[in-house]
Amino acid sequence: MSRRDDFVKMITEGNTSKGDFITLGAAMLDGETLTNTFVNVPLKTMNRHGLIAGATGTGKTKTLQVLAENLSEKGVPVLLMDIKGDLSGLAQPSTGHAKIDERHNSIGLPFTAKGFPVEVLTLSEQNGVRLRATVSEFGPVLLSRILDVTETQAGIIAVIFKYCDDNKLPLLDLKDFKKILQYATQEGKDEFTDAYGRISTASTGAILRKIVEIEQQGGDLFFGETSFEVDDLLRVDDEGRGYINIIRLTDIQDRPKLFSTFMLSLLAEIYSTFPEQGDSGRPELILFIDEAHLIFNEASKALLSQIESIVKLIRSKGVGLYFVTQNPTDVPEAVLGQLGLKVQHALRAFTAKDRKAIKLTAQNYPDSDFYDTTEILTSLGIGEALVSALDEKGKPTPLAATMMRAPMSRMDVLTSNELSALISTSKLAKNYNETIDRESAYEMLNKKIELAEAEEAKEKARQEKEALENAERSKKSTSSRRSSNRQNPLIKVLTSPTVIRSVLGILTKMLK
Repeated sequence: MSRRDDFVKMITEGNTSKGDFITLGAAMLDGETLTNTFVNVPLKTMNRHGLIAGATGTGKTKTLQVLAENLSEKGVPVLLMDIKGDLSGLAQPSTGHAKIDERHNSIGLPFTAKGFPVEVLTLSEQNGVRLRATVSEFGPVLLSRILDVTETQAGIIAVIFKYCDDNKLPLLDLKDFKKILQYATQEGKDEFTDAYGRISTASTGAILRKIVEIEQQGGDLFFGETSFEVDDLLRVDDEGRGYINIIRLTDIQDRPKLFSTFMLSLLAEIYSTFPEQGDSGRPELILFIDEAHLIFNEASKALLSQIESIVKLIRSKGVGLYFVTQNPTDVPEAVLGQLGLKVQHALRAFTAKDRKAIKLTAQNYPDSDFYDTTEILTSLGIGEALVSALDEKGKPTPLAATMMRAPMSRMDVLTSNELSALISTSKLAKNYNETIDRESAYEMLNKKIELAEAEEAKEKARQEKEALENAERSKKSTSSRRSSNRQNPLIKVLTSPTVIRSVLGILTKMLK
């Protein structure tokens, strides 16, 4: 058997699945695409997470698009975090091209142009379904992590939440939380001290500054009602295709705090809400994080820690996380070690640092008798990639240089009119785009403070009135005493010592 035949046999056997699967393309050997030698990824193992890496312009985004399309077609909903803004074209069919036909002929797959069910979501003021969460839903632990506070400050946040729970004060948005922080060290200082101990104004001031930082990055748009229900990410259309939910992040690339806030909230909500699934025949939801290197470079320690924990635990909920980045070294090792599917596009060796990164990247892939991994990483063309997945038993599939299939949808963004039309037909937009500002901690505390101030003013007025009345009574009593002590002038003259002596002198003379 020839080397080529050995390779075809290895790829065919290694990519055979009993269950459903996604075909990424055809294997390549010595620069030749081997028609009908398909590289497949079993649906069963797609909750084991993955990585799509490669230099700029090598085809990472198109690979993401292919995976999202095929997952949708298999009935699996997808969530895409679109930082560059070039994924909305998934809603429209490809316009086709002679090179696409040529590529698919060499792969051995027919090409069909298709559009897919797309829901456009937004964290900011861009058009789309608004994503929100309340402060209460975050909870004290998650909020402390995103604010990156000290242990003492985290304790104060926990006390604030406890007070609000005990007093039935809803914490919905950031103005609610700021109000209760101020109340704890001002009008409600004695109340907090009696129930929970003294709260330092220096600590609450530091927490307030952290909140202002998030507000400046648009966090005030994220916190509030109506809260987004993560179950709405699991919708399928009338044809049984999973919805592709695209979060537009083009205007928050330079606002890592807002993105961290959203990521922590979303992952925590999915983990706490979705039921345990174990190893089923297909995932419940797949999340793609495009330009992940921007996130890892700018993320807080809290976000990194949370992602590491979530990656290890969330697959049991049937959820897969896929990171799209330029180099595998952009992803923390604790996360990289958990990723089952790896699609590595070409890397460029312009510097000594680049060459070192390529050697490290090559070590992340299974050994192969057919490839020099370090060499092939720099020689892959656009739309070609090294692929290593997990088979249905959880073992790595043979490493294959792969001619990747082309996306079935448009490889370009929607026009503004197309985007507006898509959003106008959204059922979710009608549910989530109305801003609700019901009575919450801010309003309730203001009322409480107003009532307390009114009561204090009333008491002060009563005390002033009482003091005035006491003063009046005291004045009258003094006046009365003075009046009683005042004598008639005639009596006063007649009873004076001079008059008495004169009268006694006259009487004495008369008696003689």
